[in-house]
Amino acid sequence: MQNVINTIVPIFAVIILGVFLRARDLLPAGMIGPLNRLVYYFAIPCMIFSAVVKASFQVDFNPLLLAGTLIPVVVIFGAALLAGKSAGIDRRHMGTFVQTSFHGNLGYIGLAVCYYFAGGESFARASILAGFLMLLQNFLAVLGLQAFSPAESAGRGAWFFVKKIVGNPVIVSALLGMGYALLKLPLPPIVDRSLAIVSGMALPLALLVIGASLSFRLIKSHLSLVLGAGLFKLIALPGLGLLFYRFLDLPVAHYVPGVILLATPTATICYVMAGEMHGSTDLATAAITMNTLLSYATFIFWLGIFI
Repeated sequence: MQNVINTIVPIFAVIILGVFLRARDLLPAGMIGPLNRLVYYFAIPCMIFSAVVKASFQVDFNPLLLAGTLIPVVVIFGAALLAGKSAGIDRRHMGTFVQTSFHGNLGYIGLAVCYYFAGGESFARASILAGFLMLLQNFLAVLGLQAFSPAESAGRGAWFFVKKIVGNPVIVSALLGMGYALLKLPLPPIVDRSLAIVSGMALPLALLVIGASLSFRLIKSHLSLVLGAGLFKLIALPGLGLLFYRFLDLPVAHYVPGVILLATPTATICYVMAGEMHGSTDLATAAITMNTLLSYATFIFWLGIFI
């Protein structure tokens, strides 16, 4: 358990530091966007490519592990959709509620927890999983948002989906790393060391940006929906994933990265997608903030299982 505490507390301490820096205007609103783009489009892709290119696909890629990670996401997507309809959630909030119930923050929080909890070998496995998982998350997110968007937004939603898949830097870097590794090409030392330097700033900056982006103002007005989304995202999804992994009889060391990725809080990109596809940006903001804070406790719970 001490290893879990030593992993989770520093990660969330840096997130809280981001909140403090924003409040003190040491990380002003004008800096958050550029820093976020630097992390999202450059630092984290370099880190993922560097890890995946050194991975052994005979060890780190497992079709059963991939299936056990993706199927629970589809199940929770369907369950959130049914729950929302049963609860009578209005159309404006429905697509966002469904999206925030399964769409996890893989690139910023999930990979950070994998790296600091399980080390470099698990990080390579997690990076490969994250690439496929992001493809599915983006597809289902747009599907859910599109289903409850105004009819006139259909063309925009489809184009938004294409851009998110083709231009997603985590997906691109993971696929490029897989291709490079499969070709068994050597990575020049200069390139390797350059990637290591850039990678070193990825996770600290990502966590600071998460903290600086949190907003507490909207939680109260959307509390029931946020808690419902959090129940699906932080409890049901990783729990279902764990059941699948054990049913498939996978080694614990192989599926720990999968549980971590499934246990991540709601992704910050949910806000952007809600805005682009006529969902509720207020609900997305509230869910991102609340689930990020709650994930401090749920990560300790899920990782405690493996101690």
